[in-house]
Amino acid sequence: MTPTAAILPFPEKPEDRLRRALRALDAALAEQGAAVAGLRRELGALSGAVDGLGTSLQAYSRGLAETQEAVLGAHAEARRLEATADAMLAACKA
Repeated sequence: MTPTAAILPFPEKPEDRLRRALRALDAALAEQGAAVAGLRRELGALSGAVDGLGTSLQAYSRGLAETQEAVLGAHAEARRLEATADAMLAACKA
């Protein structure tokens, strides 16, 4: 069996620990900055999608209003024709 050597850690100074902690903090801040930038991009995309949806809904609403007008016009015309047919039937019976 071969003997294994134990690695002894170097004595650590308080300023070394502080440097490592500051480097870790810098890395975390950079990662957070990238995440915030990604969030802003996604919020911009969501805003664009919501704007597009709003535009589509307005167009749909206009189409529904036009259809309602056409249906009301057709309904009024059907009632007028019905009245004309009733008058013609009454005239034929007289």
